[in-house]
Amino acid sequence: MNTGKRLWNYALYYKKLLIWAVVLLIIAVSAELTGPFIGKKMIDDHILGVEKTWYKGSSEDPGAVRFQGSYYVREDRMKPGAEKNGEAHIYQVGTAYYFVGRPVSFDGNRSVSDGKLTMSNGKESRTYPAVTLSKQDIFQFYRPEIKGLMTLIGIYAGLLIFSVCFHYGQHYLLQMGANRIIQRMRQDVFSHIQKMPISYFDNLPAGKVVARITNDTEAVRDLYVTVLSTFVTSGVYMLGIFTALFMLDVRLAALCLLIVPILMVWSVIYRKYASVFNQKIRSINSEINAKMNESIQGMPIIQAFRREKETMKEFEELNEAHFRFKNKMLSLNSLMSHSLVNVLRNIAFVGLIWYFGSASLNASGLISIGVLYAFVDYLNRLFQPVTGIVNQFSKLELARVSAGRVFELLQEKGTETQGVPAKRKAEGAVEFRDVSFAYQQGETVLKNISFTAEKGETIALVGHTGSGKSSILNILFRFYDAQKGDVLLDGKSIYSMSRQELRSHMGIVLQDPYLFSGTIGSNVSLNDDSISLEQAEEALRQVGAGGLLQSLPQGIREPVMEKGGTLSSGQRQLISFARALAFNPAILILDEATAHIDTETEAVIQKALHVVKQGRTTFVIAHRLSTIRNADQILVLEKGRIIEKGSHDELMEQKGQYYQMYELQKGTAQSAV
Repeated sequence: MNTGKRLWNYALYYKKLLIWAVVLLIIAVSAELTGPFIGKKMIDDHILGVEKTWYKGSSEDPGAVRFQGSYYVREDRMKPGAEKNGEAHIYQVGTAYYFVGRPVSFDGNRSVSDGKLTMSNGKESRTYPAVTLSKQDIFQFYRPEIKGLMTLIGIYAGLLIFSVCFHYGQHYLLQMGANRIIQRMRQDVFSHIQKMPISYFDNLPAGKVVARITNDTEAVRDLYVTVLSTFVTSGVYMLGIFTALFMLDVRLAALCLLIVPILMVWSVIYRKYASVFNQKIRSINSEINAKMNESIQGMPIIQAFRREKETMKEFEELNEAHFRFKNKMLSLNSLMSHSLVNVLRNIAFVGLIWYFGSASLNASGLISIGVLYAFVDYLNRLFQPVTGIVNQFSKLELARVSAGRVFELLQEKGTETQGVPAKRKAEGAVEFRDVSFAYQQGETVLKNISFTAEKGETIALVGHTGSGKSSILNILFRFYDAQKGDVLLDGKSIYSMSRQELRSHMGIVLQDPYLFSGTIGSNVSLNDDSISLEQAEEALRQVGAGGLLQSLPQGIREPVMEKGGTLSSGQRQLISFARALAFNPAILILDEATAHIDTETEAVIQKALHVVKQGRTTFVIAHRLSTIRNADQILVLEKGRIIEKGSHDELMEQKGQYYQMYELQKGTAQSAV
């Protein structure tokens, strides 16, 4: 599914809201666009209507005006069937008005000399006696128009207020709909992130993932909040304006329709170049976020090894590339925005002047001033939405590129996060059957691994870096799936369970403990409703963190900053242990959990573990072999294979790889002492 269809599908989630917004918009625009028609009627019927033909009447006639002892009534206000006698005309020449009390053959260029009005049109010319009207006389002829003018002004003002109210409603609904769409999109993206396999995050820097969730969705937000509202509003405006133009003059309205294909060609040309630039800008922006995230995380190393200048240079290269492509976009927007709109506007007005000018040369083709006013007004209004559309081209293309990046993330295959709840707690018996695994094709890290861990046993995994210890636990947790072999939990293949069901039986403590922003208690329970604050506190005491709770002003409610920066590594690890124990797992996994802990804290944890691992199957990865002497089974790995297996005493008797590693560590420790 392409980007446009996906964006459309998101809009359909809130179609009722958007439809109501469009309905209100159509009503508002319809009310607003009646203005030029009202202005046309005011000019033609009331302001310039005084130049229409007048006939003699009586004082009882509606709108009758007394002049020189007689009453005159405008032709369009005479009673049906009334006799037309005493034809008269009023003409404006310059700022003065003249009364002609006889029929006039035609209208044309006017001039007054020695009390005579001359009409000329081409080769024809006629002269008529004319009486100059005083201000009082002019006011008398305009008096009947005052009521009509005030009525039209009141209608126009009422329609403007009506339009403003509906504009507010449509703007509110359209913006709320757009915000709802982006809220749902961000929820979908963040929810999908939770489903992504661990391998996805291994291959993509965290900064780039964050950029897609924040920056790219914010750009898509501009599409719905600004671009969509502008395009819909402008589209309705243009439709209404063209309807009005066709009602005024079909030929000129058809000529104005050329703007539509011009806009379409304009859009295609713009997208051709803008797409390339925006792809680069968004990609570089993600790299900048990744670089900043990496630099902040690694600031102690950067400063300790005096790499500030080199890091700054790398950042400046990315920043310069971003600036360069931004400038290209700026040049493109400057070339294809206001300047071209102004050219189109000027061409349209030249066409308008030519059209009405040529029509005025033909007596039968004369256009009223009101029609001319309405056309100029509508033409001015037509270029406002055109300008709005053109100004949104850059945001439209940026949003389209950003949406493509967001949907690319959503298309990544995820794993299930909703599984069938475990009907019972697992016993904890684990069996690996001839398991082989590779992170990348052709680079096997586990080769034919087979072993059995009975319920309640402690299994230790030892070996040099890269031997496959952590990979075994990744397979057990189903962070990755083995390409060959099977893993059984209580005799049942873990691949027949959902990941959530499998992991509900397990707890893990990593080498580098991770704490979330919140409190000590929330980091133990992870806000799980089934774990009370009292249970979390008891778990902390079980792992020997009672002294930690007493030393904190707010105890278990003590706030924790991001990553637990205010706590020591030992304290963070104690909380991590308590977290695993609070969930009461059948299988406990310790991934080099004591690597960052001092000897005194390690002694506390070892004492606590001796109690809590009773009845649980425990897997331990440890570089310090002295910590696993009491393990029921020790697996020695080398290059992805199990080369030795047995208890501490059995392996020491074999005097193989484990014996050498143990003696080497023992000798190193004694030398250190």
